[in-house]
Amino acid sequence: MRIDLSVPKVGVELELNKLLGKGSSGSVSLIKYKGRRDGEMIYAAVKSSNVIHADSLHKEFQILSEFRGCSRIVQCYGTKVQESINNEGDVEFKIIMEYASGGSLRNFMNRFKDMKLPDPLIRRFTRMVLEGLAIIHGHGYVHCDLKPENILVFPGFELKISDFGLSKREGDTNWWTLQYPFAGTPIYMSPQSVSNGETRRGLDLWSLGCVVLEMYTGKRSWWGKNYDLEDLKKGYMPLIPKDLPCDAKLFLMTCFAAETDKRKNAFTLLRHCYLRGDVNKITEPPLVKSNNSNDITLELEKIELRLSQLRCNIGGGETSGELKSS
Repeated sequence: MRIDLSVPKVGVELELNKLLGKGSSGSVSLIKYKGRRDGEMIYAAVKSSNVIHADSLHKEFQILSEFRGCSRIVQCYGTKVQESINNEGDVEFKIIMEYASGGSLRNFMNRFKDMKLPDPLIRRFTRMVLEGLAIIHGHGYVHCDLKPENILVFPGFELKISDFGLSKREGDTNWWTLQYPFAGTPIYMSPQSVSNGETRRGLDLWSLGCVVLEMYTGKRSWWGKNYDLEDLKKGYMPLIPKDLPCDAKLFLMTCFAAETDKRKNAFTLLRHCYLRGDVNKITEPPLVKSNNSNDITLELEKIELRLSQLRCNIGGGETSGELKSS
């Protein structure tokens, strides 16, 4: 589908096709309108919210504006959040985004038997999501709500990360309270984010592990037992089936490492043996010059990565089950 970056201006006739989804903070609808360039009919997704959730929508628009042109982030059009009056006479705020004709990853999984995806496709999808996370983290953000519903499927089975309403600057804990102890969806949260509201990049990598596990099993993480937030606070990780490929288990164990730093970073995980193949679609984000201590840490990470690759190449052992941090 061709994407026309021309945004419909005031007075352009918009046709509402259908409601794509509705949540507590607003709704997403499919619209179509004639493009300004050639008059061709254009499809787009419009995210709307009321006055109560306007700040969240403005923040999401600002974040998405920083990711213009990023192939793994859903694109947002226009230069500002649009404001209008709806049929009920209430003020409504809207942002216009590209339309994902394949729906969410959740919708996509529903089309497969037992909601399980084939191994080659899971690896490809994992690489795409990691490419998106590498860009997000490179800009200093943590998504905070990575899950199948917030990963969109575009033509050619291309994935893009969406829904940045809960995203935060890395390390920001000013929002945390006892009443709101975690940022996103509990079952995809990491132990540190549930315990003290930690919003570091390791949160997204833990969530990624949950998504990858879900693509293999067709079930949400913690399917092997009754889920309880206390399990995370005690250091438990989701059950990893024994029949998964060895390199997949090693990848998941890295995502589910008890210590945040042990989960590495998105760019390093793109070089994991689980994702053999092309990793040159993105460039490593520029970093501030490191001191000697950071240089040593980087070298240790490289050594650990080589050891992980070696374990994959020799077949490794059975490394599954419900583990607890030491």
